[in-house]
Order: sequence, then C-alpha cells, then structure tokens
Amino acid sequence: MSKVLYKRQRETLGFLHKFISDKGFAPTIREIAEGIGVKSPATVEEHLQTLERKGVIKRTLGKRRAIDIMPEFAEMPENRVPILGQIAAGQPIEAIEDKSSFVEYAEPKPGEELFSLKVNGDSMIEDGIFDGDLVVIRKQETCANGEVAVALLDDGSATLKRIFREKKRIRLQPANADLDPIYVDNIRIQGKVVGLIRRF
Repeated sequence: MSKVLYKRQRETLGFLHKFISDKGFAPTIREIAEGIGVKSPATVEEHLQTLERKGVIKRTLGKRRAIDIMPEFAEMPENRVPILGQIAAGQPIEAIEDKSSFVEYAEPKPGEELFSLKVNGDSMIEDGIFDGDLVVIRKQETCANGEVAVALLDDGSATLKRIFREKKRIRLQPANADLDPIYVDNIRIQGKVVGLIRRF
C-alpha cells in the first residue's frame, strides 16, 4: 500500500537519507531541525513520530541516534503525484490546487500528467471508492462512456462520477444505490481515474 508523505515528512526523510549516507549514523533531533530549517525540536519529533507510525522509519527508545530507515524506503522515491485538494461541491479543481503535498505512485508514462484528489463523500462506494480515499487522475479532456472521471460542471463545481453521454444529455452516474444520477447538458472533463490510494 502506498504511503502518503507530506512536504515536511519528505524533507525529514530526505535529510535522514543524506545524513546517514554521508556520516554512517543517524542525526540527532537538533541536527534534523537545523537540516530542514525548523526551530522547534518538538516539530521534528512530531515528523519522526508520523514517519514511524507510517512504517517509514524505526527508532529504538533511549538511544540518541537510533533511527533506521525501513528497507522499502532505503532509496528516496522519485515518483510523486501532487495532491491538488478535494472533490467538493462548489469548488472547481483550479481553485483548490496546492502542490505542497504529494503521494508516491507509479511513474507516469511519457507525456502523461497525473494528479490526485481526496474523495469527499460516498457517491462512489460501490466502485470501491470511499470517503477519504485518494484517487489518482490522469489529466485529459475526454473519456469513454462509462469511465470514472472528474467532471467540471457549468456552475464551477467538480464531481467524480461515471460519465455516460446520452442522446440529449449527459448522465453523471454515482456508484451508490441510494443516490440518483445527475443530468446535465455540458461538462468539462478534467481527467480520468487511473488509480486509488487508501490511507491507514
């Protein structure tokens, strides 16, 4: 399962990699604070606790420099997909773009641009997409009938649905038996869902 590493967590992990590679042992909390440009050791401790909780590092209590990077994170991953915000009613994606957070995902193919969005709501649960999940989107302006895509509506709201083009309208079909489809005349496709990441 992919781990979501936010900006400061990535910086902390990157500093650990460089320090351990250069010196052969782990840095102290004060050295990490200086290395990533924060003043508070408590902030560093918080980042380390988060990395440990996510299974990225392992520490030995009572030892000053006992930080081990877990084998699957022994090399800094390069494949980063920006988390651009949430799919929320009334908020077009362009208005909530924030590239300060990233998630690790497969390397894009040449010419392919990927981004991810946090799902807000339960309209796609029967497709296995739950509230709080991250969907990975390939940026494109078209999709085939029945594909799950991010659609921008005329009122500027963005939604994640299966797209069906019918004779005189477009049906945005939720994957939830309790919800009715949305019918519109026009949409602008922002991208097609190509992956799913669930955080624990």
